[in-house]
Order: sequence, then C-alpha cells, then structure tokens
Amino acid sequence: MKKLRYFFETLLIESAAWIMPRLPRWLILALSRGIGSIAYLADKRGRTTALENLRCAFGDRYTLKERQHIARGSYQVFARTFFDLFWSSKLTAETWQKHFDIRLHDEQAEQQAREKGGVWVTPHFGNFEFLSLTWGYRGLPYTVVAQNFKNPGLTPIFNRLRSHSGQTVIAQESAILKLMKLLKRGGFVGMLVDLNIEPGRTSAAIQCFGLWTSVPTLHVQLTQRLGLAIIPSICLPLPDGRYEVSTLADIHPKPGDDIQGLTQRAWDHFETVIREHPECWMWMYKHWRYRPVGVPGVPHPDYPLYSNYSQALKDMIPEALSPK
Repeated sequence: MKKLRYFFETLLIESAAWIMPRLPRWLILALSRGIGSIAYLADKRGRTTALENLRCAFGDRYTLKERQHIARGSYQVFARTFFDLFWSSKLTAETWQKHFDIRLHDEQAEQQAREKGGVWVTPHFGNFEFLSLTWGYRGLPYTVVAQNFKNPGLTPIFNRLRSHSGQTVIAQESAILKLMKLLKRGGFVGMLVDLNIEPGRTSAAIQCFGLWTSVPTLHVQLTQRLGLAIIPSICLPLPDGRYEVSTLADIHPKPGDDIQGLTQRAWDHFETVIREHPECWMWMYKHWRYRPVGVPGVPHPDYPLYSNYSQALKDMIPEALSPK
C-alpha cells in the first residue's frame, strides 16, 4: 500500500515540476493566494499554532482579526515559495534578473566571501528557497543541507529543482564534515537558522520575540573556526511577482567570541525584518517547543500552549539573563 502511495505522490510531484514552468506568472501568483487561503482554513492544527505564536510574539499589538490576516498571509507566502520552486526551472542565466532586485548591504563583504568562502544564513522567511537560486546565478553556488523525504522518489526531484542554478544539495548524514571541507576550500554554504531543536551541545538559547528558544549554532561554529563571515540574507516577495533579495550586516566571529551572543546577534537581524513583514515568516511552525520557566507540564502564560518545560534550556541561558 505504501509503495502505491509513494508511486502516485512521485507522479503528482513530477507532473507539477513539468506543468508549473509552462504556466503564466499571473496564474502562479493566483494559485499561491488561493491554495494558501485554502490551506489556512483546512489546516486546523497549523492555523492554531500560527495564531498562538502570533499572540505570544506580539502580545496586544494585533487584534485577533489582524493575527488571522497575518497567519493567512503566511500560508500564502509559503504556497508561493512552494509553487515558485517548481516554476523556477523556467529561469535561465539570461532571464533571471528581471524577476529579482538585488540589494547588498556591503559589496566588500561579499567580495571577501567570494575570495575566502562564507556562510549565508536565512530563516523560513519569504522565499527562502530562492536565495540559493539567486546567488547561484550570481556566481556563488551554495551547498545546502536538506532532509531526505520518506518517499525516496521525491528526493531527486526536489534536489534537481534546488540545484537549478548550480547549487549542491547534500543529505544531513555527515553534513558537518562535508561542510567543513567545503569551506576550507573556499566554498559557499547556505543554512536555515530558525529551526527549533532540542537544547544541547549543538544549540544555543536565544531570545526570539522576547521568548527563549533553542536554535542551531553550526553557522557560528563553522565560521568561528575557519575565520569566515556570516552573511544574513532574505528574499522578500513583492506584490508584482518579483523578489527583493538582500544581504544584511555581515558578522565576523572571532575565536574567543561567545557562541550564544553571536547566535543571538544573527537572529536579531532577522527579527527586525520579520516585525516589518510578519506575514512572510512561517508562523505555523512550532518555534517555541521548549520553555525555560514555569512548572513542568503546565504552560507558561507567555509561551505557546504547545510548549514544554525544559530544564536543559534554562541551564543554557546566561545567568544574568536567566528567568526567575
């Protein structure tokens, strides 16, 4: 039964990969808005998570109706990201520029990264898939880490779509060693840095919208060890169907710098942008699975209802900032 389901899933995705590039741009955008709205209404669990996240992140800044509008917009932006990944095979080295506005915070920082290597980081904001696509066309082909699908037929399809402009996609197994070797050779790496992971040696406790959370530190550890730059980047969807791709202020970790402080600093760049465009972040994701305060098993009023008490997260917080 599973093999039959996998067969039809693969057939559906392969068909979408063939059809999408042949559709007009206005239809891709219309489908994104429509399917995103339907997903918002149909996905009760994700919708509840999104509204709860917005409540905790912004407090009384937005009314319930406004939070619902932002959450629906988040579904629409994610749908557009998904559809555009399939549509992107239509782009070529000659045509891609008319769909993107490039804004570099510091051209010298990028030039140094071209010469020495570097790590570009982004959250699940806007079209996070298109950052590697754009930089690939600009002569900076990323290597990105992606989790393999349970359906083995889907992995090569998505890897093909994600490597359209010269990128390389590697599996999570032994990824750290592969990335280290690549960066030592002056390569380019792209990473998502807003994943909520279990508190431990590979994570740091940072404040995200005033709430503590546990996120990966691999981007900091790699650049700190190799003397490279972290370049925060975003891909903002524009109403006319194009994208604005920007780099933010780069970060240069030094050997003695505090990993938690550097991780927080990188996140702070993104939070500023998310506050300006809240509909572009993936609010349906559980960003605060762990909380450092309250009684175990009892949700703290400032944290989402799905959060669970974590002594490990509390122990990771700098003593001067630890919640009482």
